[in-house]
Amino acid sequence: MRSIRPSSTTRRGGRARRRTSPVLASVALASALALTATACDSGETDASADTSATAAADDGKLKIPDDIRDRLKEHGIDIDKWKNGAWKNWDKDDWLREAQDFVNPIIEGLWDSDRMRDAEEPDQGVDESDISGDQGVTDPTPEPVQAQAIPPSYHANAPTAGKVFFDSPEGTMVCSATVVQDPANPGKSNMVWTAGHCVHAGKKGGWYRNIAFVPSYNDSGKSAKELESAAKEEIAPHGVWWGDWVQTSDQWIEQGGATGGDGASYDFAVLHVTPEKGSDGKSLEETVGSALPVDFDAPAVSKVREMTAIGYPAAPPYDGQTLYRCADKPGRLSISASDPTMYRIGCSMTAGSSGGGWVATGSDGKPALVSNTSIGPVTSGWLAGPRLGDEAKGVYDAVSEKFAGQ
Repeated sequence: MRSIRPSSTTRRGGRARRRTSPVLASVALASALALTATACDSGETDASADTSATAAADDGKLKIPDDIRDRLKEHGIDIDKWKNGAWKNWDKDDWLREAQDFVNPIIEGLWDSDRMRDAEEPDQGVDESDISGDQGVTDPTPEPVQAQAIPPSYHANAPTAGKVFFDSPEGTMVCSATVVQDPANPGKSNMVWTAGHCVHAGKKGGWYRNIAFVPSYNDSGKSAKELESAAKEEIAPHGVWWGDWVQTSDQWIEQGGATGGDGASYDFAVLHVTPEKGSDGKSLEETVGSALPVDFDAPAVSKVREMTAIGYPAAPPYDGQTLYRCADKPGRLSISASDPTMYRIGCSMTAGSSGGGWVATGSDGKPALVSNTSIGPVTSGWLAGPRLGDEAKGVYDAVSEKFAGQ
C-alpha cells in the first residue's frame, strides 16, 4: 500500500455516451459474452483450456462471429491475446476509456484465493484544505463513529454486501459493493452498485480490467491468518461473478482523478455480472437471496435520522477480510459550489470500504440504498458519499434496460 500523508483525504474503495460507431458497438457486444479460459496469477493458461473465442455453442460457450472478431482486432483487441495476458498492457493508447470500450472477458481461475486476499485498496489523496467549509453547504465535521463488526454469517446478516476486485496499472485492487434490484428483471437481478473510482480511472485513464464481484466474501468471518489455508469456497461461498457490462457517470469519466475531491459528487457505478462457472440458471439476487432497492429521491439531510455505511475496510487498523458497518445521522459536505452537496457521516472505516452501500429508510418507508462510500480522511473519522439524483438514475436505468428480458 502506498503511504499517505496524515492530512490527506482518500477514496474509500450518467449515462454512457451513446455513439453508434460499428467498431465500438462490436466491442460492447464482445464485453457481454461469457468467454472463458483458465489462468494462474502469472497470466499463463492451462493448455487444456478452450481459449478459442469461436467455441461451438453446444460446448456451453458463446460464439463470437468472425466479422466481430475482425472488428475487435481493428480496435486493438484480440480476445485470445487479451485473456492470455494482453490485459496487462496499460499503454495510454490502448487503455479503453468509454463505456462502449468496456471489455471484460471471463478468465476462469484468475481470481483465486491468494489473489483475492492480497488485493489492495485504491489509495488516492488530496489535502483536506481542498475541502473547505465556505464552498456550497458544508455542515460541521461529524464526531467519529467506531465501526462495528457485522457478525457472521454475512449471508444471513448482510446478504447484499460483497467485494469488487479489479486490476489497475498499480496492481490488484479491491472495493466494496452491494447487490441492487433490477427493475427490468424483478426478483432476478444481476446488478451491483459500487463507486465510479472502483471501475474507471477517471479523466486520465480508462476502464479497469478483470472486474469481478464476490458476494458474502469470507462469509464465516475468518481472520486473515485463517484465510491463508481456507478453501476458495469459504472465501467466495457464492462464487465469482464477472462484470459483463459497467457504467459510471460522464462526470466521473471527465473529472475523476487521483485527488479525493475531483468528481466525488458523481462517484458511483453500476455493474452487471455473470457467474464465472454458471449458477444453474439462478441470478445473483436469487443466489444471495436478496437485493436492495435504490432510492433516487431520498429525504433531505435534515429529515434523515440515520444512514448505515457497510464495507470491508482494508487500511490499518483493518485488514480488509471482515465486514463492518457505521450508523450515524448524516450531514452535508460540499467539495465545490458547482457540484451537488454530498452526504457525510462519522465513521472509522478506512480505504477498502470504497463503493460500499449506504442504507437508509427510503421514500416508501423501507430500507434502500441511498449512496455509496466515496471519500474520507485518514485521521478524521468520517466518510462521504454522493447524493443519488437524475444522473445516478440514468446510469442505473441504462444498465437495467440493456439487459431487459435476458
